[in-house]
Amino acid sequence: MMIKGMDISMIKALEKQGACYYLNGVKKDVFRILKECGANMIRLRLWYDPYSEDGVAYGGGNNDLETTIELARRAVENGMDFLLDFHYSDFWADPGKQLKPKAWEGLSGAKLRRAVYKYTAQTLQRFRAEGLTPAMVQVGNEITNGLLWPDGKTENVEEMAKLLAEGIRGVKETVRKSKIVFHLDFGTDNKMYRKWFADIAPYHLDYDVIGMSYYPYWNGKLEELFYNMNDISKTCEKEVLVAETAIGYTTDPLGCSGIVFSKEQEKATGYPATFEGQEAFLRDLFAMVRKVENNKGIGVFYWEPAWLPINTCTWADKAGCEYMKDEMEGGNSMANQALFDAGGNANPALLHLDTM
Repeated sequence: MMIKGMDISMIKALEKQGACYYLNGVKKDVFRILKECGANMIRLRLWYDPYSEDGVAYGGGNNDLETTIELARRAVENGMDFLLDFHYSDFWADPGKQLKPKAWEGLSGAKLRRAVYKYTAQTLQRFRAEGLTPAMVQVGNEITNGLLWPDGKTENVEEMAKLLAEGIRGVKETVRKSKIVFHLDFGTDNKMYRKWFADIAPYHLDYDVIGMSYYPYWNGKLEELFYNMNDISKTCEKEVLVAETAIGYTTDPLGCSGIVFSKEQEKATGYPATFEGQEAFLRDLFAMVRKVENNKGIGVFYWEPAWLPINTCTWADKAGCEYMKDEMEGGNSMANQALFDAGGNANPALLHLDTM
């Protein structure tokens, strides 16, 4: 079954600020709308402790354990599976930043590896106790340059592999049937993927799926993504999926600060920034993933399709920016790439998901 996935990790914060969602003019729970439109899996990020020492939330959805369990329950109650995305950080982890949780800052070597194993296993035990078992588990988020810096940087490949192995062990000993995903960014960079997976090959890590971020305005053409998915799936003998993607349905910033998608990005995608263009892109992307040889292309996750233009729902609040030492303004950066319009009505790309 092709995964038609949605990452709506921001949703609790959005709903708290008044976000409402509509399917053909009828107000419904967003999880129910996604299910009725054809979505079958929800991707949820998990941060270790996304709060300052004074208890102030960092923002970005405040995806702590309790929030993530609540969202996973809503997914399951609406007939969908979920992917659990361990960031192994208190806030955003990506190729440019992989900060250790505050509680682990003094740990290294065997103590850090032990913390990764214990946290992974105990977290998944809690999910199981709640009757929630993820279909997939990401061990790290966009780990192109490693995780848990500086210990797990890619130049320290042996230590990176040991940390990943402890995360894997925590998954395997707790939820044996959950597929394990390694997720890198820039899904069109075949040279990078070749090197990364060649570097870890000697350590015989027991993973199942290679996840790729693919944003057409940053990463290039679908044909390049297809080449990489085909090549790396054959080289590593693994399934592949698009772990994150998005595209704009308008270049209007919708009153939001920090918006990513503009006329420049529209030009780079080759698709018009319209409802029709958004649907055409997503339809082409699914068709391309289906064409990966030997049925190794297993699905797509759309990133934050429900992030409506509510300016108080930002990727980072003041405390989050201070924690990350990030001087960028914490804005609502993705509103014009949602699969709902500014009024919360499902876009055609979502309405027709079941036909893709």
